[in-house]
Order: sequence, then C-alpha cells, then structure tokens
Amino acid sequence: MTTRRGWMADTEPKALEALNELRRRMSASEKLVEALEMAAMLIRACEDRVRKDFPEAGEREIFLHGASLRLGAETVKRVYGWDPDGGQAP
Repeated sequence: MTTRRGWMADTEPKALEALNELRRRMSASEKLVEALEMAAMLIRACEDRVRKDFPEAGEREIFLHGASLRLGAETVKRVYGWDPDGGQAP
C-alpha cells in the first residue's frame, strides 16, 4: 500500500505508485546519482536565496549563509567558526 506523507501528500496515489515502482527498479548507482543531484539542487536553491537576500555578499559569505540555511546556525558556528548573525564572512 502506498502511503502519502510530507511534500508528496498532494500527489495522486497512482502517480506516487508509478514513481515508487520506477525507484524500485533503479540500481544502487542510479539512486546515488539521484540523491547527489537532489543535494546539489538544494545547495543551489539555498545559495540563490542568499544571493537575493544579500546581493552584496561575496562567494564565501554566500557559501556560509547557504550552509546556515541547510545545517543551522549552531552547526555553522561550530564547524566554520562563523556566526551567520555576526556580519561579514572570514
């Protein structure tokens, strides 16, 4: 039985089942490629948002703000030593 949850909640059951069947038929390497492509898309979306919100930001600051959106401010402070609320990138 197909379950409907999260961002797929509004998907028609037949369409969701077709998608699930396609994924079941994928090889492990195809699934990995899809996951990496989705991760890259998420990174681009976060960085696009940062470019819109901080048009004067350099590439390092865009990277750090994007990381903050994906990972959270506390993780970025701990890993990169940068406070998203504190100003310019190092």
